Amino acid sequence: MKRIFATMAAIVISAAVMTACGKTATENTVHSKADLEGKTIGVQLGTTGDSLASNPEVIKNAKVERYNKYADAVQALKQGKVDAVIIDSDTAKEFIKKNDDIELLSEELSEEEYAICMNLDNTALQVEINTVLTEFKTDGTLDTIKEYYDGANAGENKFKADPNADTSKGKLVMATNAGFPPYEYMEGQEIVGFDVDMMTAVCQKLGYELEIDDMEFDSIIPAVQSGKADVGVAGMSVTEDRKKNVLFSTPYTNTRLEIMVRK
Repeated sequence: MKRIFATMAAIVISAAVMTACGKTATENTVHSKADLEGKTIGVQLGTTGDSLASNPEVIKNAKVERYNKYADAVQALKQGKVDAVIIDSDTAKEFIKKNDDIELLSEELSEEEYAICMNLDNTALQVEINTVLTEFKTDGTLDTIKEYYDGANAGENKFKADPNADTSKGKLVMATNAGFPPYEYMEGQEIVGFDVDMMTAVCQKLGYELEIDDMEFDSIIPAVQSGKADVGVAGMSVTEDRKKNVLFSTPYTNTRLEIMVRK
């Protein structure tokens, strides 16, 4: 009996220690960008969020935990393994829809432009793609495609590929990372998303058959450089460092990097 009481007493003491000052192991301690100093931050490997978190001039003394997919970083946040996740705002909203215990801070870290990347030598393809993107911006095609995923009328008027489209130029291989909703993600066994619909529309216009190769995000640029893929399309932010390794199309959308925390 004494042993049972001793054990129960130890449990009570441990619980009291864990809740001291009213805090638990998973309580949010990040309420602004300034609070990131010295914290453990989850990022997707190879993203601009990874670069920001790793830069001591942006965030001091941060411990950066890198994950192959944002879903893993979000799960680590929910479990209290990281204090915050740096993530694209559109993608964050998709995770928040399915998880009511996480949220975004009102303070953003940076604004981003997404573009299609290709081999430095492939200027001919860059010109082709830029011509079509310009047309799609002017005639509203890009807006219509994105509206299906995150607009006021989301879920309506999805872009549909033309089964009789010209593919006389052969295959165009798109390297992507299908863990980045609403841009590219898995729906059953199929890769879908805004980037997929956009590139399908671009290929139809140019006479290519689109082939999608799913891979880790940090493998996309090497795949384009080596010729394994013709283009990289995965919410790829335009940065000066990346411009040294690949060509970029004109940007096709804007987004923001934001801070996700536990509620």
